[in-house]
Amino acid sequence: MQPSPTHRASFSMGSEIAARRIVDVLTEMFFEDDAAIAAFEQPNGQWDVALHFANAPDRAWLRELVATSAGNEIADTLAFDTVEARDWVKSSLEDLVPVPAGRFVVHGSHDRDRVAPNKLAIEIEAALAFGTGHHGTTRGCLLLLDHVLKSTRPGRVLDLGTGTGVLGIAAAKALHRAVLASDIDPASVKVAAENALLNEVGHHVRVIRATGFAAADFGRCGPFDLVLANILANPLRQLAGPMTRHLAPGGRVILSGLLTPQVPAVIAAYRARGLVPLKHLRIEGWSSLLLRKMG
Repeated sequence: MQPSPTHRASFSMGSEIAARRIVDVLTEMFFEDDAAIAAFEQPNGQWDVALHFANAPDRAWLRELVATSAGNEIADTLAFDTVEARDWVKSSLEDLVPVPAGRFVVHGSHDRDRVAPNKLAIEIEAALAFGTGHHGTTRGCLLLLDHVLKSTRPGRVLDLGTGTGVLGIAAAKALHRAVLASDIDPASVKVAAENALLNEVGHHVRVIRATGFAAADFGRCGPFDLVLANILANPLRQLAGPMTRHLAPGGRVILSGLLTPQVPAVIAAYRARGLVPLKHLRIEGWSSLLLRKMG
């Protein structure tokens, strides 16, 4: 059966950093099945940002969203057309080159043979950049995880808001022990579990559907020595209390999904509950934090 054409919205800009940051912001606005979003460099140095939809998007709403994230001048150049589904999927996968993050390398199946044998390979197929390692927040988490593992081997690990499962898979591969992963989205729970099996850590990574810490599994599996939470600033601030209660004394938390100006408020929320910041990484306009619970 011939694949159905997909609907595309696209615009161009001159800065790679700005293009990738806008991709990050737009990615946060859509569920996994709603849109595929990517940025590609052109020979003239311009960056094209493309959004692909299975169904025609609301053009006025999308133009307003681009205006909010990129400015009115960029939004005015937003163009709409249709393309064959197989073309952009193939192109997106080819442009997702392996991404190193300390001892970890995140890659697609097409690059399986390009990963050095001394690295921990994490294979993730994705239509979206978010959660593949190409997103600055995911890479920041992996780099901080690598940093933590150089000095300690946490026994109880939680990947909160797991998405594609990349962080839980990374922890399981490095530690060879059980990891609890959770997500509010049932589609993400399914994808994360499948990716854990693909990466041969399905016996270590258990994925559950849960909102925040509202599941008995957190009490049974905790308190945690390490929590990985790549979510967004407001939910992370709201979770500071329950996060602290489910963290073991001396336990560490890696937080991401933060725009750099949001960092002080998030640090303040956790410092008020006895967590102190140890490290702050900035990648492509996004921040990732490592904090430790005192006592």
